[in-house]
Amino acid sequence: MTNYFEVHPVNPQQRTIAQAAELIRGGAVVVYPTDSGYAIGCQLENKDALQRICRIRDIGKDHNFTLMCRDLSELSEYARVDNQAFRLIKNNTPGAYTFVLKGTKEVPKRLLNPKRKTIGLRVPDHVIAQTLLAELREPLMSTTLILPGREFAESDPEEIRDALDGQVDVIIDGGQIGEKPTTVVDLADGGVSILRIGQGDPSPFEA
Repeated sequence: MTNYFEVHPVNPQQRTIAQAAELIRGGAVVVYPTDSGYAIGCQLENKDALQRICRIRDIGKDHNFTLMCRDLSELSEYARVDNQAFRLIKNNTPGAYTFVLKGTKEVPKRLLNPKRKTIGLRVPDHVIAQTLLAELREPLMSTTLILPGREFAESDPEEIRDALDGQVDVIIDGGQIGEKPTTVVDLADGGVSILRIGQGDPSPFEA
């Protein structure tokens, strides 16, 4: 049975968010709104929930997973960030960007890219996502909710409910939102490389 929570997109009900966070701590897979479509996530250490997400999205273990963080203090705990990268990230967060960085020992190995030992990190510019992360007090392991056979992020919570009822534990309905994924910027090896242009303006990262 999927818990379906309707949450105000500007003033999220704290009690509802707290209920969702408690379910996530208990092992739930959650679908929630971000500034670049809906995402699907789970607690960082939850191996079983991660496997469920991989099955739902039909992705392998070499997929580039993302840690959704509240702020830069969390980001620096889970990634190695040099001064240039930190300035770029600081000037463009929160926002619809995913930054590819070398992971620290705090990141479970199964979440790291097996070849490069990298992880995606981002700080979302979305009230519901931020409120959920503040309640959890830790990053949320996430990936954009792109269902098999689809090209774009899911944007309609009622359609998500129809597709995933019984497959996920929590759906947070924050209304219809945009379906463009994040802009992905690779900062892992000292340079700056744009891997994907999406919702975030790429110009701050172009030479």
